[in-house]
Amino acid sequence: MAAGFVERLEAASRTCGASACVGIDPHLERLPEVLGGGAAAARAYGLGVVRACAGVVPAVKPQVAFFEAHGSAGVAALEDVVHAARAAGLLVVLDAKRGDIGTTAEAYAHATIDDDGPTGADAVTVSPYLGRESLDPFAARLPGKGLFVLLRTSNPGAGAWQRGTPGMADHVAEWLAANPSAGAVVGATLGDEGRAWRERLPNTWFLVPGYGAQGGDRAAVDVLRRADGLGALVVSARGVGFPASGRDGADWESLIAERARSFVRDLA
Repeated sequence: MAAGFVERLEAASRTCGASACVGIDPHLERLPEVLGGGAAAARAYGLGVVRACAGVVPAVKPQVAFFEAHGSAGVAALEDVVHAARAAGLLVVLDAKRGDIGTTAEAYAHATIDDDGPTGADAVTVSPYLGRESLDPFAARLPGKGLFVLLRTSNPGAGAWQRGTPGMADHVAEWLAANPSAGAVVGATLGDEGRAWRERLPNTWFLVPGYGAQGGDRAAVDVLRRADGLGALVVSARGVGFPASGRDGADWESLIAERARSFVRDLA
């Protein structure tokens, strides 16, 4: 039987030395000028990130919105980037945040993670706002495919909606406890609250955005790891993909590779 997503992620994390995930966010205004513009630039940038990160990090996380903004050509570019990443041995977490019920959710699952679907990613992010019915079609793909459910995000406006007695996050945590192959999105900037979520879900894999440019640091990540040192797939998009100032020139791809290696060292 083929290994499930979690097993592949854990093996790749050990091989690379850290559970690091590089975000592929083709903001056109921040891409290297040599790439030009439009969907072609998004595609070229995404493929360059894949080449730079292959063998360095376990996973990449393409942000669907930045590709979809270019229409059908952008969607085709996204498909090319995902297929290239998987061919290069990278795990692909598609940051799509899909959330619906019934046949619509089933169609979303097929479109994002089924191998015979158009994208065929290894895992996808999902919004649970509509309840467990929005998660069930994706959960049916476990454990072969991965699922990261929005649990407790780090954006300032999230707390009032996600926390409470009980809040949405509490219901999601109950679902996750009953579905151990599924993962959760937990921000890197939550401090003691992040520690509390790890204590509540000691074995769940967390997808951890907010590292680096958004304020999360190594200490914040450490409290989100499991007891075995794994369990937190930490994402850096801006910190690896873009320079601190200005726009890289012809050597932009090698600079991304250098920053990816530094990201792994920081986490390890």
